[in-house]
Amino acid sequence: MSKRFDIIETAIEGVFILKRARLADERGFLTRLFSPADLCDAGWVGTVEQINETGTRFQGTVRGMHFQNPPFTEIKLVTCTAGAILDVAVDLRKGSPTFLKHTAVELSADNDCSLLIPNGCAHGFQALTDNVRMIYAHSAPYSAEAEGGLHCEDPALGIEWPLPVANLSARDASHAPLGSDYVGIAA
Repeated sequence: MSKRFDIIETAIEGVFILKRARLADERGFLTRLFSPADLCDAGWVGTVEQINETGTRFQGTVRGMHFQNPPFTEIKLVTCTAGAILDVAVDLRKGSPTFLKHTAVELSADNDCSLLIPNGCAHGFQALTDNVRMIYAHSAPYSAEAEGGLHCEDPALGIEWPLPVANLSARDASHAPLGSDYVGIAA
């Protein structure tokens, strides 16, 4: 077990809250955002292929629910560096006991938590404050051809967003509800 991260299980197998240890003194603080050696206990395998940063201007904005289809499935490590979000992971893994279930966690600049999301899960978030900034580490490169998405208000997902859903992108708003014949993805 790492001294830099407490690894906290969620209701979805493989989705972990990572509580970062804060080293602080009168000058300020340091937290480690990523270390493959420290995160292997939480399921991180391989290298970081991409690190992305997003900025979301307005409270209530929802981004997601996004995922990559095989063979481009990815592990994501999501960290909020300014403001606060409700971060959501949905299990899309074919045959999983938590198939189409979700977990939701508040991440903020102040709570020193990140969310590790395994292969085969969709990810999205709602900005709980204005001017949110986030950093994502990805285990696989992005592929436009493998991109998938779910509608954030799909009743089959049962996500209860704390604020009215606002500012969906055209792409996110266009996702149709899942049909009863949806079987998931092979992670």
